[in-house]
Amino acid sequence: MAGEASADLHGSSLVKAIKRVDPHIVFCGIGGEKMQQAGVRILIASSEMAVVGLTEALFRVRTIFKASRMLRILFKASRPDLLILIDYPDFNIHMAGIAKRYQVPVLYYISPQVWAWRSGRVRKISRRVDRMAVILPFEEAFYRKRGVNVAYVGHPLMDAMPPGSEMQRAEFNQGSDRDRRTMALLPGSRKEEVKNLAPIMVRAAEILKKRYPNIRFVLPLAPTIQAGYVRLFTSSATVDVEISTRGTYEVLRRCDAALVASGTATLEAAIMGIPMVIAYKVSPLSYWVGRRVIKVPHIGLANLVAGETVVPELIQDEVTPERLAHEASMILDHGDARENMIRKLKGVRECLGKGGASERTAQIAIQMMKGSTHGQNHLNRR
Repeated sequence: MAGEASADLHGSSLVKAIKRVDPHIVFCGIGGEKMQQAGVRILIASSEMAVVGLTEALFRVRTIFKASRMLRILFKASRPDLLILIDYPDFNIHMAGIAKRYQVPVLYYISPQVWAWRSGRVRKISRRVDRMAVILPFEEAFYRKRGVNVAYVGHPLMDAMPPGSEMQRAEFNQGSDRDRRTMALLPGSRKEEVKNLAPIMVRAAEILKKRYPNIRFVLPLAPTIQAGYVRLFTSSATVDVEISTRGTYEVLRRCDAALVASGTATLEAAIMGIPMVIAYKVSPLSYWVGRRVIKVPHIGLANLVAGETVVPELIQDEVTPERLAHEASMILDHGDARENMIRKLKGVRECLGKGGASERTAQIAIQMMKGSTHGQNHLNRR
């Protein structure tokens, strides 16, 4: 069950790793294009499920209910050997409860951020989830302390990165050519994120263009977002924003800095050593609720892993074109600040392990399937 773009990427890598052990295992579920290419029969597209914020989720209720009903029928009729959940907490924790009723083993890969908010959900997780495979180093101790069978497997982004992708922009321009820069705009992988952030990022780009006449802007298209939707927010801009389908990594490796929606993309940029400004903006109601339940000092994953403010975060009303442009200028203009940020981002990269997350999680999945009656019979025949 992968409810958004990053989960689709990691789910596809996990499927490939499991198939390397046993190519006869059959997969179906919720996911996107990458999981489909890996051999998963997609029941519901992850693009139909992805939401951010409380009020935004209301617009997906019909699809979420349809998915829940479809999976309930599947569990009852076919009783899969294993249910693998990837992030997407509210829906996936609910489905874990249904799976347990039909005696389907549950592996949760990529933890919900229960350590950040609504920590009471960990009690449901401990009852409904048989194994947790976590990807952030501090999560293992959090779950083990609460009685969950957990293993730290490392971060799958370390496997997804192209070789030699970090620190690609060491040739950062100085002197009279200081405005020859390339900046990435990453407004998110969900429509609500793009709607909230793309117009502001584009306006910030217009401000930066006045200061750096030769600066270029590139927006890597998330696989869950159509180019036509993004053009709604870029077509009337006074600055050219290239919409690229080459992928986030390919774009970032050619950039000097980035404006990034809070989420997995902040870790992608951190691993590649790209200085950035993090932006987070949701509906007023979602933000009001979030302020009262979120218990961590940072909103960006790069800062959470570092345990300090490595890159600037702009939250809700702070997310304005002027503030984004100002913070980006600080990165572009001040070499010492930029180099210090790159040095600390390298520390974030080192915290995420050396790779192999998919293979370690695949071994856990195979062990769990061997432990189920149907799965044991299947694997023993191979």
